[in-house]
Amino acid sequence: MYNARIKGIFKIDEITSTNPIAVGDEVEMVIEDIAEESAMIDKIYDRRNYVARVSPHNKWQHHIIASNLDQSILFATLKEPKTSQGFIDRFLISCESYHIPAIIVFNKADLYKKKEMEKFALLKEIYEAIGYKIVLVSVQDNKGVDEVKELLHNKTTLLSGHSGVGKSTFINAVFPQFNLRTQEVSGWSGKGLHTTTFAEMFDLDSGGQIIDTPGVREFGIVDVSKQELSHFFPEMRALINDCQFNNCMHINEPGCAVKDAVNAGTIAVDRYASYLTILDTMEDKSY
Repeated sequence: MYNARIKGIFKIDEITSTNPIAVGDEVEMVIEDIAEESAMIDKIYDRRNYVARVSPHNKWQHHIIASNLDQSILFATLKEPKTSQGFIDRFLISCESYHIPAIIVFNKADLYKKKEMEKFALLKEIYEAIGYKIVLVSVQDNKGVDEVKELLHNKTTLLSGHSGVGKSTFINAVFPQFNLRTQEVSGWSGKGLHTTTFAEMFDLDSGGQIIDTPGVREFGIVDVSKQELSHFFPEMRALINDCQFNNCMHINEPGCAVKDAVNAGTIAVDRYASYLTILDTMEDKSY
C-alpha cells in the first residue's frame, strides 16, 4: 500500500469538483520511494460513472463520493434514526442520473413495531413496483444479512446512508476483518453520530469491493436541471412521451400523463409529492 499524492491539478469530466480524485478511480502512478511507500499519481482514467453530492462547503461545487460502481446500497431505517422518504428519493435520483443500479436496505428490523412494519410494507410496495430491490435486515437478529452479503459478490458497491443506520455494524458482522468503528445513535437527538470520516474501499475475499462512506445528513442533487428531474423517476420517465406538451413539468399543465397516473393510483402519491418538493428546492439554473 502506497501513500500517493496527485501531480498538479486535474480537471475531470469537465465538472467542478472539490476532489479531483475519488475512491474507485483507476489511476497510473510512479513509485517515488519504495522504502517510504510513496508514489505520484500522474494519470486518472476516465470514469464509467460516479456518484456526487453538493459540497457541504459550497453549493456551487460538487463532491464526488465514489466512482466506477456496479451498484449502490442505501441503508435506511424507520426508527433510531428515521430515514425520510425524501432522502431516499434524492439518493435514488442521484443513482438514476449516473445509471447506477440502486438497492434499499431497511435495517434495524428488530426495533420495528406494528407501525414501522406497516410503513415498511407500503414503501416496499412503492419501490418494488418501479424496479428497486428492497431488503429487510436486522443485523442484531441476523435477518436478511446473508441476502445482502450475496448481493455484494463480485461487484463494486457503494454503501451509503445517514449516520447511525447500522452500516458499519453490518460490515463488521459480515466482514469482521475490517474492524470498523461503530457508535450508538445520540439519545437526545435520535440522530446518528459520525464514525466514518472519509470514503474507504475494502476488497472482499469472495470477490468484489465495498466502498464505505461517511454518514450523509442531506443528499443535494447535482448535474440535474428542473426540466430533467422527472426523467430520473422511473415511473414518470415511462410516461413522459404521453404528455400533451414535450416540456411538461407535470405540475398544472393540461394533458399531463404523469398527473393522470397519480390520480389513477398507478404513480404513488408520496413519490409525486417528493418530486414536487425536490423540484421546488432546485435552483433554476442547470448545474
